[in-house]
Amino acid sequence: MGARTGAEGVVVGVDGSPASDGAVDWAVDEARRREVQLLVCHAWNWPYPDDERSAPARRVAEAMGALVLEDAVRLARKAGEDVAVDQALVRGSASGVLVAASRMAGLVVVGSRGRGGFDGLAAGSTALQVPAHTDHPVVVVPAHEGTGRTAARVVVGVDGSPDATAALRFGFREARLRKAALAVMCVWEDPALRPGIQWLPFTVPDALKRGARMRFETSATQMRADFAEVAMETRFVLGHPPRVLADASADADLLVVRARGLGAAPGMPLGPVTQAVLATGPARWRSSTPPGAGDRPPR
Repeated sequence: MGARTGAEGVVVGVDGSPASDGAVDWAVDEARRREVQLLVCHAWNWPYPDDERSAPARRVAEAMGALVLEDAVRLARKAGEDVAVDQALVRGSASGVLVAASRMAGLVVVGSRGRGGFDGLAAGSTALQVPAHTDHPVVVVPAHEGTGRTAARVVVGVDGSPDATAALRFGFREARLRKAALAVMCVWEDPALRPGIQWLPFTVPDALKRGARMRFETSATQMRADFAEVAMETRFVLGHPPRVLADASADADLLVVRARGLGAAPGMPLGPVTQAVLATGPARWRSSTPPGAGDRPPR
């Protein structure tokens, strides 16, 4: 296979956790589908002062990181003998290292939670910080990835805004790569039921809903012209977006959402829907490019 490198490659962050192993499997499969190179990356950190007394312990920390990386690379090469695999051992925080790596990648893949945190935690700090601070696609893979899916299917959640275009395009592209059906969903929550509605005396909920539905259907139809081979269905649903999207994607290969949608406050790294989906979602999650980053055409 003639793998393409550089800005088209896939980067996977690893730390030896079960979710990390699942991320490696997923990243190998994605690199194979895209016919690009896979970079397996581990960040090791030494949070203490660098001096002569700490040098032996620091070298041990780096060596342990090298072992974690070696195991992950071995797993990647076993899973994808036809995939070009490279590796990187970088000193720094996992989030910072992966955000930097994302600038030269087509996709970043991480596990939902690493070895830190506590029991019951659905998404760790890296799974939340990387999507929040990069304008490139991020896929978050849970430790139980692969369970419950019965058919090739991709779900995209959009909110009827112009900024949803990048998420929609990514979903179409992934569906085409996987020869999967695509469900494009716009979940509408009645503004009258939201806290603080007393501050919006001139809001007309029905008009807002009609406008969102029209923008949603128009954007999905226009995008479909570029992906005629993808079987697509559109659904405009009333309900609580995180709950509806989680239920709709329970048997899906991939759930695609934007980093920030209409409900996000200015300057908020991740919108409330994306945060909720990351915290409770059943399958895989992806954050699209944030507002202002522009829509990148499929490669």
